[in-house]
Amino acid sequence: MVDVTVMGAGAFGLSVAWACAKRGAKVQVIDPIGVAAGSSGGIVGALAPHTPENWNPKKAFQLESLLMAEAFWSEIEEVSGLPTGYGRLGRLQPIADERAMALALQRVETSKTLWKGLAQWQILSAEDVGSWAPQSPTGKLIHDTLSARVHPRLACHALAKALTANGVSISPSGRHEGMTVWATGWEGLKELSQHHHRMVGNGVKGQAALFQLDRRNQPQLYADALHIIPHADGTVALGSTSEREFDDPSYTDAQLDDVIERAIKAMPALANAPVLERWAGVRPRARSRAPMLGVHPFRSGAFVANGGFKIGFGMAPKVGEVMADLVLEAKDGIPVDFKPQASL
Repeated sequence: MVDVTVMGAGAFGLSVAWACAKRGAKVQVIDPIGVAAGSSGGIVGALAPHTPENWNPKKAFQLESLLMAEAFWSEIEEVSGLPTGYGRLGRLQPIADERAMALALQRVETSKTLWKGLAQWQILSAEDVGSWAPQSPTGKLIHDTLSARVHPRLACHALAKALTANGVSISPSGRHEGMTVWATGWEGLKELSQHHHRMVGNGVKGQAALFQLDRRNQPQLYADALHIIPHADGTVALGSTSEREFDDPSYTDAQLDDVIERAIKAMPALANAPVLERWAGVRPRARSRAPMLGVHPFRSGAFVANGGFKIGFGMAPKVGEVMADLVLEAKDGIPVDFKPQASL
């Protein structure tokens, strides 16, 4: 007998399955298109925090999850024997002008309290950073020590391997047994919307690129609204677009060319690096803009874990724990803003 069936083998689904299995539950994962076949199979992998100000439950939840991440991914690597690409190397952001400098200085102070001394928001000189410093009009950079990276595709396959090593079956089909958790990405949000009188969530397409450039020990960059992520395998990922309207979820076009051009302006070292891959996928965005976690609103006795959008991997360790609490112990520690009702 299976205690928990997880529908979906992306970041949320696999993390929920892992948390349940670690507590001794008999778990199966079903996904007709396979592990990391959706947006969780992307290439960017920025685990970046919200700014340390205007504190709310979403930011507090994300902070806890980001602080859990190192131990979480280390255990996955140990059990699976596969790399996840995790590394907490921080993030650099250029400071554009005096107004941005004033905000950065405020956040230096608020981070000391809100991040509980466990991470820092600092101001550095671009000269002190060296050649990996992004172009900055003021010559100054924000450096936060909370941001981390993971290779999404590798991380999901490592999670899947760790699950199978712990007796969890992952298959394209099967009968729903026990309690069911629906973690089916943007298609799942579309299905929820079909059962409601208004849109519950939608998919937002993102296009990204992967360069052959070895900066594996450097922090990630956030410049001109783009993430530039050095991965542990000697590549650099950048992205992405945010497209509400699209015809082909997996097609890359001139919008990605523009992203690449902007990234090279921010970081000239990318100019001569070969492009290894152009990628596109659709990320699930709930109407509330927060992850959607809790009792399924339209399926009796079922649960939902969806809406990771751009922060799914950063939220995944904590999402797994609170969903396991709810599913296995009927313990509800999910923030009100995350519950499905917030998007209904």
